[in-house]
Amino acid sequence: MFSRAALGLVVVQQTTKAANYLNITADQLHPYMVFVFPTGNGIFQKDNAPRHKARVVLKWFEEHTDEFHLMSWPPNSPDLNLMEHIWDVMERQLGAQTSSRSNITTWPDCCLDSW
Repeated sequence: MFSRAALGLVVVQQTTKAANYLNITADQLHPYMVFVFPTGNGIFQKDNAPRHKARVVLKWFEEHTDEFHLMSWPPNSPDLNLMEHIWDVMERQLGAQTSSRSNITTWPDCCLDSW
């Protein structure tokens, strides 16, 4: 999560199916958006991944439209997503840490350091 006002990272250690994505959205994204955009003028950008478009997720966003808004997202447009550029930088930084990458227990810490 990032905005011009703040930067945040959520480490997910399970498969992100729709239910997990919704839990992350409600528990992590929602408080972040309310804190960073207290007047409800924040815009959340998500891509068209199936878990992002699940009915339960879309319903949750509809219930919270007074707190922040969803950006319309055209299909197949990864170059427009700023997060993809951040992931690219992180992947290059992590690629330079070959000794740390071999140890699965240190991988989350390496990701956090890169972030």
